[in-house]
Formats: sequence, structure tokens, C-alpha cells
Amino acid sequence: MLNSTWNPEGLFGNGGGQDIVPSLLPRLFAELPADDYRLAAVLHPNIWYGHGPGQIRVWLDRACRSGMTLIDPVRAWRQALMAADVVLGDFGAVSYYAAALGIPVLLASAEEDRLDPEAPLAAFVRDAPRLDPREPLRDQLADLLVGHRPLAEPAEFVTSAPGASGELLRRHFYGLMGLREPAASALLEPLPLPAFDPPRRTHPLDVRTRVSGEEVRVERSAGHPYGSPDETHRSVHEDTLDPEDLVTADVIWRDGPPDDPRLGGPDAWTAEVLHRYPHCAVAAFVSGPGCCTARTRKHGVLRLSAAPGADIDPAAYASALHAWLVHGGEVPPGGVTLRVRAAGEVHPVMCAW
Repeated sequence: MLNSTWNPEGLFGNGGGQDIVPSLLPRLFAELPADDYRLAAVLHPNIWYGHGPGQIRVWLDRACRSGMTLIDPVRAWRQALMAADVVLGDFGAVSYYAAALGIPVLLASAEEDRLDPEAPLAAFVRDAPRLDPREPLRDQLADLLVGHRPLAEPAEFVTSAPGASGELLRRHFYGLMGLREPAASALLEPLPLPAFDPPRRTHPLDVRTRVSGEEVRVERSAGHPYGSPDETHRSVHEDTLDPEDLVTADVIWRDGPPDDPRLGGPDAWTAEVLHRYPHCAVAAFVSGPGCCTARTRKHGVLRLSAAPGADIDPAAYASALHAWLVHGGEVPPGGVTLRVRAAGEVHPVMCAW
């Protein structure tokens, strides 16, 4: 989770004079595999309403098309924080809350001039690990996770009465007003479960693959900055910003309900894509969180579905199928189970006619 407070020295300000965000975001999506990492951004409400929501979305458009989720700054930031494995932040309070929850924090902007040197937050900023923008980001995140040891001080200073804020604050407020407190218990409204919102990656994805029998290693990212001995191909969502991306794509895909009358169904849509784009080898229609329909030029229509234990974006199934077929794979009449290795796991995927 990327988090920024709202003044010019924050992460979404000028990065302490380095203007870090414009260079950091493309690198995050290039260096972090799409199926291993999910990125979300929590920006202080004053950023949203100081610049305007439209301007924020324009600035972050490419990042959102690469899969970043913009979190509602009022209604959903706490849920995002609790779900985070790592917070990449600054000297704002949310980074401190993350540390209080025991979440690893890496500071990308850590200006101390804005802080009271005696404040607990200032001590945290002085001691917290720093992002080095010159070094590989993936290695820094991995090292942070492996070496993380929760700090006692943030949790101690955030609250001395965990879970009791509703009761204590109401008692204090009624005391200030000189009124008798209600007899009913002071309860806090529970945080709602956010809606299911998978990342929508319409920026082209470069895919590195390695095939060994029915096992296919897949690593997708929005641009690979370094050379690789693995085979590569390009996977592009039909809604990519630049239509020319589709002309050279090896895999073209889209997502949506299979009964969408505008598309004619997965079979018709995949046939139209292969007809329209001669370079494309696989057209895939993702119709649910664990299934997609893929059409290839040699095998026709194939159904790809997650077997028990599979848990990645079905668009990755299409890339695995493409790599496997390029390596001479043949789908027998009864189908085949591909083992897609991604995100540190092996995901079994059924491939059948």
C-alpha cells in the first residue's frame, strides 16, 4: 500500500525535493510481477480535494491502468491498511498506524522538519527503514518482509486502551457538554467488507514464461526493465489506451459477463479478435474469477478453469496456455491440467475442449 500525507514534503508531494512518485510508480509495475503483488494507494483527503479528484485520476491514470487501486480516502483506507503486507509511505500518521499494527513500513519520504522532535512519530521516522530509489525495489520489499520485527513503541503510543475508544471518547464529549451520558453501550460501527474489486490491467503486460512438461512458469509485469533468459510474449487487454498495442499482441483478452449482449458471448468475441488481429495467437475472454474461454488458431475454443488450489488472474492462464502451445503442447480429447507457477505457488488449471 502506497500512502501519502498532504503537504509538499509528503510522498505525493515532491518526495523531499526528489520528485519521487513519477519515477517510482512505473518502476513498481515494471519490477513487481502482477500476479505476486497487488498495489493500492491511500492519499490523504486533502490531496484529493486540494487538487480535485479529476486531476488525481489524470496524474495516476497509467498506474491505475497497470493495476493500481485508488482507495476511497474516507470510507475504505482502514480496510486497505489492515489488508496490507507492506506500507510504502512517508511521515504521515497512517505510516505510524501501520507500524502500530505490526505492518512493515518502508519510508520513501521522511522529512523530519515538519515534526516535533520530541513526538513519538518523529522517533519512528528517524528509526524506520528507508526506500533507496537507486536499488531494485523488489529486493528491498523482500528484505523488509524477511527482516521485519514489529516495534513496540507505535502500538504503545497510539492507544493505551485498545478497543475502548468509543466508550472513552463518548464519556469525554458528554463531560465537556455537561450532559449525562446515555445508558446504552457506546459501540462503534463495524468496518464494512469492501466490494470485490479485482485489479483491471489495461496497460500492456510483458510476460516471461518457462515451460517444463505441463508446468508453466508465468511472470507478468507492465514492462521488464532487465534482460531475461526466459521466453517472452505480450498480453494486452482489449481496452488498452493505444489501439496499436493490439496489433502486435500475442494474447488479447478482456473480462466481463459471458452473456453480455454487446459482445455476442465468449466464442463469438474470441473469433472476431483472431480475425481482426492476424498476429494474435490466443484470444481469451475472462468470465469469472477462476475461468476464461480461450481460442487458439490451431485448437479452436478451449475452456480454462481453476482447479482446487488455483488462485490467480485467469488472464495468466491464457498466457500459460500460449507458452505451452508454442513449446509443442497438444490438448488431448479429454483435456489437460496445466500447472501454472506464479506468485510463489503452483496453480492447477484445467484446459478442455
